[in-house]
This record gives sequence, structure tokens and C-alpha cells, in this order.
Amino acid sequence: MSKKLLMAAAAAKEEHQVEIILLRNWIEGDADAAEDHLSSAGDQSRSYKKKRTSRESMIRKVTVAYGIVELLVRCPTNNVLLDDDAKIGIDNFAVCVSKKTDRLSSQQQQSLSSWDDIKGVRMVSSGLSLSIEEPSYLSCLFEKGGEEEDQMGRYLEVELDAANALVGITKTDCRGNTEGKEISKFRCHYLLAKILYQLFTNNDDRFPDGNHHQGDDDEPAHKKAKKAQLLEKEGGFPYYECVSDLSSITAVSGMQQLEVPASICRMMQNLFESASESGGDAYKTLEEVGKDLHLLLFDPDRFLFDREAGRTDNVQLLFRKEKQYGRDKEETLITDTFCRVTRGRSEAFFIGGFSGSGKSMLVDTLRVNVKNVGGYVIKHKFDAMSQDRPLSGVISALNQLCLMIKKRLSPRRLAELSEKLKDDFGDDIGLLARMLPSISLLSPECSRLSVGVDDGNTCTSDKMNPRSVSFTLLRFVRLVSSPKHPIMLFLDDLQWADDAALDMVRTFLSDTMGSCMFFVGTYRDNEVQVGHALFDLMENLEISNVPTNKVSLTGLDQASLNEMISDALCLYPRICKSLSDIVFQKTKGNPFFVLEFMQSLQSRGLLQYDPCLKRWVWNEDTIRAEEITGNVLHLLSSKMNQLPNDMQLLLKVMACFGTSTKESVIGYLEESSEYSEVRNGLEGAISDGFVAVYAEGYIKFVHDKVREAAYNLIPDGDKKQLHYSLGKTLYSICEGKDVGNTIFLIASQINHGKEFIEKDDALRIPVAKLNMKAGKMALDGCDHKMAYSYFLASESLLPDDSWESCYDLSLLVHLLMARAANSSCRYDEAELTLYKICKRARCLQDKLPAYFLLVTIFLAQGNPVDAYTTCSSILAQLGETVPDVVTVEMVGCIIPETLSMYSRVYSDDWLEKNMKDPKLCNIVKFYSVIGIAAYFCKPTHSPAYFVCKMVQMSLRNGVCQHTPLALMQLSTMVIQINNAASVHRIAKNALVLSEKFGTSDQKICINYYLVAGHLEPYLSGSNHLRKGFASGLSGGDSNTAFFCAGHGVYFSILSGDKDLTSLLKEIDYYLLLLETYKNELAKKFLLCYRETVATLIDRGETTGIDAKLSYADAYDLGPGNKLLEVLYFQEVFRNYWLGYTERCHHYALKSLDISKQENFFIYNMKFYHALNLLDMIKKKTNYAKTLEVVEIIESMKIVASNAETNFRNKLELLEAEHYGLTAYRESAVTLRAYDTAIASARKAGFVHEQGLACEKAGFYAKRLKDNDRSLTYFNQALECYKKWGSSVKVGFIEKELGKLNV
Repeated sequence: MSKKLLMAAAAAKEEHQVEIILLRNWIEGDADAAEDHLSSAGDQSRSYKKKRTSRESMIRKVTVAYGIVELLVRCPTNNVLLDDDAKIGIDNFAVCVSKKTDRLSSQQQQSLSSWDDIKGVRMVSSGLSLSIEEPSYLSCLFEKGGEEEDQMGRYLEVELDAANALVGITKTDCRGNTEGKEISKFRCHYLLAKILYQLFTNNDDRFPDGNHHQGDDDEPAHKKAKKAQLLEKEGGFPYYECVSDLSSITAVSGMQQLEVPASICRMMQNLFESASESGGDAYKTLEEVGKDLHLLLFDPDRFLFDREAGRTDNVQLLFRKEKQYGRDKEETLITDTFCRVTRGRSEAFFIGGFSGSGKSMLVDTLRVNVKNVGGYVIKHKFDAMSQDRPLSGVISALNQLCLMIKKRLSPRRLAELSEKLKDDFGDDIGLLARMLPSISLLSPECSRLSVGVDDGNTCTSDKMNPRSVSFTLLRFVRLVSSPKHPIMLFLDDLQWADDAALDMVRTFLSDTMGSCMFFVGTYRDNEVQVGHALFDLMENLEISNVPTNKVSLTGLDQASLNEMISDALCLYPRICKSLSDIVFQKTKGNPFFVLEFMQSLQSRGLLQYDPCLKRWVWNEDTIRAEEITGNVLHLLSSKMNQLPNDMQLLLKVMACFGTSTKESVIGYLEESSEYSEVRNGLEGAISDGFVAVYAEGYIKFVHDKVREAAYNLIPDGDKKQLHYSLGKTLYSICEGKDVGNTIFLIASQINHGKEFIEKDDALRIPVAKLNMKAGKMALDGCDHKMAYSYFLASESLLPDDSWESCYDLSLLVHLLMARAANSSCRYDEAELTLYKICKRARCLQDKLPAYFLLVTIFLAQGNPVDAYTTCSSILAQLGETVPDVVTVEMVGCIIPETLSMYSRVYSDDWLEKNMKDPKLCNIVKFYSVIGIAAYFCKPTHSPAYFVCKMVQMSLRNGVCQHTPLALMQLSTMVIQINNAASVHRIAKNALVLSEKFGTSDQKICINYYLVAGHLEPYLSGSNHLRKGFASGLSGGDSNTAFFCAGHGVYFSILSGDKDLTSLLKEIDYYLLLLETYKNELAKKFLLCYRETVATLIDRGETTGIDAKLSYADAYDLGPGNKLLEVLYFQEVFRNYWLGYTERCHHYALKSLDISKQENFFIYNMKFYHALNLLDMIKKKTNYAKTLEVVEIIESMKIVASNAETNFRNKLELLEAEHYGLTAYRESAVTLRAYDTAIASARKAGFVHEQGLACEKAGFYAKRLKDNDRSLTYFNQALECYKKWGSSVKVGFIEKELGKLNV
């Protein structure tokens, strides 16, 4: 509705009045108003105004007719007896219109004379009154944002008025001579037709008289007999209903001459057919008439108004291709699901159904809603022709997301996002840029950081795998999605997706750390078999507690199909019903099949538009007798076989490429002589509805079945040849050009014709290089599976003597193929290829990359023995001597020697000196992995020997990219309380070198925080370790990632930097991931931490899980292992906080027994051990432990001097507690000591230890009988524990406060 109409409506509502006009007078007035309106128009606007005025007048009249019919329908239920012709006559009805007042402007007055000013209809004789209005909640649906002058359709509702008294109209007595008997429905239909005739023609001169044939002697005998039966049935009621066909034709003809729309004339004809019982499309009830009138008002352009003259030569079926028929329930379900996602939790929605059942259309109904709430819709359609690269499709969809974000965000918000990306990804931002090139639009620095696969010695992707790719993209999704900006990922045709793509979906949806995604997947349920990866995805999502919805679309029911055909034919649904039933039988209600079947009927002349009748006509018997296959492909193929050759060529070419084709590819083909006319058929293919052109430069088939039909145009024996021809043509045209991702298309097309390549020796090497180039590009984009397929194709095309005739190419192809196989989890294929390289390569230098990757695979598969043996052999060949057994004495000598050498050689200049000899670099490289292997399969002291060898070589010959890790590992091995400062310097140097070489090896991060994590603030350490976890998973190093995760959680427990509930959620997230990554050792550490956190929250009452760590799990690893140390410390920690002094003491002794080394880790345990000893002393249970407490305090002073932030508050709290016992009379000194400890804990950010210091101070003040001071301290402790999230401690303090208040 336009703004001026809304203004007028508001003004009318303010007056609370309508004007009531007798129907006969209103008809005359409406005609006069229309004439006056036209007379005021100028010559230029007269034609438009005539059309506009005529349409407005027609809408008003149909609205009045609708009101009259609805009144007549309601008469029986409101005790109004229609017992006389006069009651269904023009003079028994009045029209209610918006009343004009002086308060309205002339413009508003004109608006109220418009097409929507009818407010109701009233029956004069009975006083029955009906309001006509458009529901307010629907009015917005018919506004399109601007003033649509020609928009008239609307959804009307009617309601009987509560008060039926007529204002200004005298109620008349219309009693007849029928003694209270109601007239028949046939007579009623006749009388209604008469009213409509008068309404739409403004006269009744040609209307047939109902009494005309009452005594006609020529009337057929069967009609006279029927009259007699009806007369007897109705008790002798006079029969007036018969109207001759001739008279009705005359009336309808008169209406047509007056340019009354054909839809109204058809309604009149059907009323006459009903009155005369002459069959045809006769109305059965008045309700049917009301439905038809309502439809005319709802969509007048389609159903009411005639087609304009000159537009009937090539009339097309007007299918509503954007409308979903019969899917209201499914639309509601998918909309409700999305609404839940906007509250912050990801969900999945799967839609199954046959091809053409409307799956994609159902999803499209949600697009506008997603955009309206600020969300993003990204889509990928899997393709039967591109099943070898499904993962790249999902990545491509996320690449589109970058473009959407760029367009939508303001420069300020874009800059904020860029900073978030750099902060979250750090060095991994280049890795993200490799996968999503468009990320450079959001953060320009990304483009220069992306790393490609430049040559065979590049090892960037050695550890990358589908999981690491998925996790990297998940990190991006977390940053850009939120409840306010959810992402809707729509993947179409999942039956062609593989496990890699579906695993990525699972990674996105099962995330519990901040992403907000609505996943919608559609699939052909008749084309997925048991065991398909799709069903595994559904099952895994349910296991991960991801809300999952499933619907299956079948064919439309008969009512919905009838509505669809009614819309297409622009005819009343009741008239189309018989045709719809036939179509339903032949198509089973499949929407796409219906569309194609109807169009085939039209193209074959079985469905024709009659310009005289102004409607579509058909012969039901002919259509019913049509032989038709149940497959829509038959219809499409038959149609395509009739197309011109140029259109068929285009469709065949596009079908070879898949569901979509870049316009640039068509352009390349045009440059060839063989396909120079390929574009000629494009315009026809578009106009015939086979393909559509999209703004992003793609030409797409409108439906999968269209592509299948086009592909079937190619004889089976010629398909490979055509693929090969297309690929070869594109290759010859594009050779030497930068065609981007089109290289995948070219290589894939040629590979279809491998049998033709093998016959042409001149092409084998060029095509092998083409496939290698495509594989490197796929590897560069982290699509390892696709890369492997191209490298495999390249290898298969190499000649039999390739290791002699094209050695360099063969070596490079095999090495790249092994890397791609390893990254796509094809470990057996990778090993076989690497062994082949090691056997066929000419020299050790060429074999080294293969050996190094082989060792990496051994370690990843848990085979450290083979890794150690292989490294030992290679180092020997490189001239190094690796002892058969590394003794403790050897390690005892080499460590001091290395540290001494470091102190002599180290300087700033040394950090800048690079190792230039490739042989030496390789030696250090293999020492780095033999050290890792030794950690798992040799005595615990062994790795130190190899680390020292790496450091010594770097000190002598310069640094390389493996030096940082060696330095960090050295510092980890030698750090003690008394050498912390010097070892910390070594660790710092390792970080400097790591930045120099641009390495993001998370082992460096882990080792740094093993060394310096206790020296620098725990808060900083936990944040860096969380980033290390993310970087480790992104880089494919899951072992390192979960090591980071475990240490990050440990630091959070020590520092209290996260509230316990959030920390528990983080731990559960790691445990969920471990269900996939299967790292049992990491799981044991995390279960140990989880038990501590859950216990501190609520003693595990609501936060516990079934899986718990037992001591047997720790002992299985042998005495002195790190897990047992962690387990004992966690027992000390949680038992102290729970107040279990004896248990705490028991586990502290066990921890001291196995932890001989004086490292920082043990001093966290000693802090709680000392506090517990002091509590035992206060309880008078262990006075002998006072000396041990003093010793711990003295050693803690040294620790605090090295790690001020982490240990100063601990030292001060121990001193305060000790003063409270030994200097009882010096209360002021003790209270100051507590206040100092509280301030230090607050400064360090240790909210739990701040609360602990407040709690201890409160108890001390309580002992002094200083209740006010005690209340203050306890209230401070309460606030700290609330922030920490420990219900256990909150409850404890609340009890103490309760005692003090009493």
C-alpha cells in the first residue's frame, strides 16, 4: 500500500465513520466518479489514467461482489431466511465506504476514492452487516518498499459486525408468497448472477428473465421430468431456475462487449450453468463463488485482468517458480530451526527427496530471513562431474563469505576484524590465506603471508591434513559468526559429497567455543546407500549433541498440485481440478516433473491458449491417453533433441563441465575453430529455460536434471572423446596463460580421455606437467585429496623409463604425490611412493626429502623405532656417528660442554649468522627428528644427547630453521631454580630465532612455556598456549596441539584467569575433539584437570562425567612419569581447597617422593603443602612440621625473585600465615602481611588466591575477636570466589558470614 493510502486510512479511522450507500446508487456513483476522473486528465496521461481508473473500478466491484457472496453464505447460520427473490436483489444491498470529511485534504479525498476504500456490505432487509478488511499483520507483505501505483492485490478477510442496525437506511419487509420456504440454490445462483451482471455492467437490459421458459412447449422431455421431480420434492414450489443456453450466452456476450474481464464472464457463465443444471464448470455452492472472488482480489494481475492486446501470440505458462507449494509445514520447521540458531547454538537441517521435489527451493525461502537478521548465506552445490574435488567446493563457499563480509562491513568494523584475524591467527594467517585467497580483502597483510608449494623441497604441507584444514577454517568461522551474524551454510546434493567435506561440516557444527552456524544439507534419498558418509555425519552430530533435523520431501498432494497448475494457467482451481488429477497420476506430484510435463503439453499443442476465450484449453481424454515415462529425463531429452544444432552444442559442452561453467571458459573455446560457434546457442538456451547467467560470471543449468538430459545427448561411446577434445582445445588455447582455477577443469577434461593420451607420446609429458601444476595448485589451497588425484594422474602418464628420460620431473612428481598422499591420510600409498624414490633417486641429496617425510610418517603412526633406525642410518651416510647406546655418562658430559660452549660463542652476531652448507642443515634436520624418536623408544636421558649435538653444530656453523627448537629443548632439559635467569635467556633467544625464520612450530611454544611459563605471568602463558593449540591443529600436529591444550588448562588452574565454568567448557571441548583425534595420553591429563575443576565448582554434583582418571591409568606409564606428577599435584590442589588436610598431606608426600628435581612445577605444590601444614599446626595435629614450613618459605624467596608475578603473592601469604602462628601478639604486622599478600594476588590477577588470602585474613581477624574486620575480609573473599565460579568456596564463606552475623 502507498503512503498516501495509509494516511487516508488513518484519517478515516480517526473519524470512526463510514458512509453507507445503496448498491444501485453506488454503482451509478462509481461510474460517474470514474468518468469525472478521466475528464480531468490531460491528453498525455489520459491513456494511463483510463487503464488505471478501469482497474481500480473493477477491484472495487469485485470487492463488493465478494462481500455480497459472503453475506449470502452467512445468512443460514444467522437465522436469515432467503425466502424471496427480492432478498437476493440489487435493492436489498448497501455498500459501506470510507466517509469523506472536511478534515481530509483533496489528495486524501482522491485516495479514498481508490480501489481499496470498500469497508463492508450490508443486507437491507435483515440488517446483516459484513466488514471487509485486510489483516494489519499482512499489509506489510504487499508493500515492496516504494510506492507501487499498480499494485492492487491483497488478502481480504470478512467479519460479521456485532451491531447490525443500519444507519440512514430504512429496514424493509421483504416477505414473499412462499410461506417461509427457502428458495433453491439454483435460483439463488441465478439471482446472484443477476446482481453481478448489474454490478459489472451498470444495467440489466440483456439479462435473461428467469420466467422466460416456464411454459416452453419445446423444452426437452427429460428436462420437464426433472422439473416435475424437483417441484414435487420442494412441495410445489414454482420452478423458475431454468435459463436457456442462448439467453446466458447473450448476457455473457454483452459483458464481453463492455470489456468486463474474461474471469468475471467465466464466473457468470458458471453461475448460469449451475442455475440451468447444464454441467460444464457449474458452481456447486456459494462458497465456491466466494473462493473464486477472493482469488481475484488476492492476485488480480494473474486471475482477474485480461492479458493486454498484442500479448496473446506467444502466451507462456505463468508458473510461480519462486513459490513453494504444499510445503508450509517444512517452511515453518526450517524457519523455526534458524530462529533457534540466532540464539547462539549451531544446528543442522537435512532435506531428503527425489530430484525435482523442491529441496533447494525450500532452502531458498529462508535466504531473505537470514539476510534480514544480519546473517550470511553461503552455498555450494556438489556435482557428479566434480566428485574428485568436493572439499574445494566447501572452501570456495567460505571464500565467498569473505566477499560478502567485505561488502557489508563499514571501514571501521573491517579494521577491527582485521586486527582480530591477526591476533587470533598470528603466524598462521598465511596458512588461512592459502585456503581463502579472498581473506586479503578483510586483512590485506594476508596476501603477502600466504605460502605456496614452490618446489619439491617445500615441506609446508607435510603435516597438513583434512582435519587441520577444517580446524583452520573453523577458527575463521568463529571470528566472523555470532548470534547477530549467523552463517547459513547450504550444501546441495550431498549424495556426491565425500567424507572429507562432511567431516568439515561436523567440525563446524560440533564446535562449542563460539561459532554460530546453521547448516542445511540436501540430498537425493534414493541415491544414497547404506554406508554413505552422509549417514555417518548425521550419527556423529547426534553423538556430539548437535541438534539435527531431518525432513523428506515427497511429491505434492493433489490440492497443492492443483494450486500450482491454477497459478500457471491463471484459471480458477476448481476449473483446473480434472487436469490436475491427470497430471498428478502421470508425475506423482514431483514439482519439476510437473513443470516439464505441462510445458511439453504446450509445446505439442495439447495445451493451448485460446485468445477468443482468453484462457487455456485442453482435451482431457487426449492428455489422459498420453504415453509418458515416469522419468523427467525423457521429457527433457525429447525436447532437447528438437533444438537447433548450436543450442545442442552449447548444452553438451556445458554438461561435460558440470552444473555450472565460467563464461570465460566459453570465451576460450570460441577462439578455436572446432567450437567457434559454441556461444551462438546461449541466447536460445537461456530463453528456453535450460540455463541462466549469473552476475559472478557463471552460466548454470537451471536444474540437475537439465544437465543430465543435456549430457545424455552425447552418445555413451562419444563422451570420453568429447571430454578429451574439450580439454585438449582449452589446453592449446590457455597454454602459457594464467587461467587460475580453470586449470583444474582443463586437466580433468583431458584426464577423461586418458586412453587417447596414452596413444599420443608427444602429449604424455605436457599433460603430466599440466596435472602436476594442477596438483600443486590444489596442494597450495590445502585440498590434499584433489592434489593427490592430479599427481596420481601425472605419475601414470610418465613414460616407463621416466627415471632416466625425465629424471627431474619424475622425482618431483613422486615427492609431491607422497606429500599429498600423507596429508590426505593415505599413509600406505605415501610409504610406497617414498620407498620408490629412495630406490630410484640418483644420489643421497635427492633422497633426503623422501627419507625425512618417511620418518615423519613413522612418528605420526606411533612407530618411533623405525623412525630412529632410519634417522641413524641417514646421519651415518651424512658423516655423523650415532652411538648404538646413549649412556647417562655421555649425556652428563655433553650438557655442560654445550652450555660452556654457548656461553663462549653466544653473541648478538651469532643470532644473525646462518648455516649455509645444505649438508649441515640436513644433519641438524635429522638430529631434530631422531631426538623425538628417542623420547619415545630410548632411555629418558637419550634425547638430551641429540639436542646438544644440534646446538653445538649451530654454535659452530651458524643457525638454521631447526636451531630454535634445539635451543628451547636444551633450556627445558637444564633449567633449575638456581640457573633460571641464564636458561631463560636461551629460551628467549630461541623465540628470536623462531621469528627470524618465520617458523610457527608449536613445539617451540610448548618448550618455551615449560621453561619460562613459571617465570612469566601465568595469564600470558595460558593465552599463548591456547593459541599454540589452535596453531598446532591448523598445522596438522595434533600431538603438539593437545600438549599445548593441557598446559594451557594447567596454567589457568594455577592462575584462575578463567572462571571455573568457562574452564570446564574449554576442557570438555578438548575432550570432545579427542574423540576424533584419539590421543589417549592427552585425554588422561585433561580428565585429571577436569576432575579438579568440576570438584571446585560443585563437588562434581552437576558437572561430573562418567569418564574419570584412575591411579592405574597413571601407573601404567611407569614410576616417575609426568602424568603421575600431575595427578598427585591435582589431588593436593583440590583437597586443600576442599579443606581435607589429611588427604592433602598424603598426596603432597607422594608428590615430593617422585619429583626429585627442584623445578618451578614442584613449588606450586609446595605452596599448598605449606599452607596445609600450617592448617594442621593450627589444629594442633602436627607441630613438628613448623621447620618444614620455614624451609619452604626460604626456598620460595628464591623462586619469587625469579618469578615475581607468579610466586610473590604465595610467598607473602605463607609469611602472613607463619606470622599469625609465631607472632600472635604482633597482630598489626600480621594484618599488614595479609593485606600485602591480598594486594599482590590482585596485581597478579590470581582471583582465587586473592580470595584465599582474604579468607585467611578473615579467620585471623576472627581469632582476634575483630568481627568487623573479619566480616570485611570474608565479604572480599566471597566476591573473589564468586568471580572464580567456585560454589563450594562460596557456600563455605557464606556459612562463616552467617556465624559472624549471628
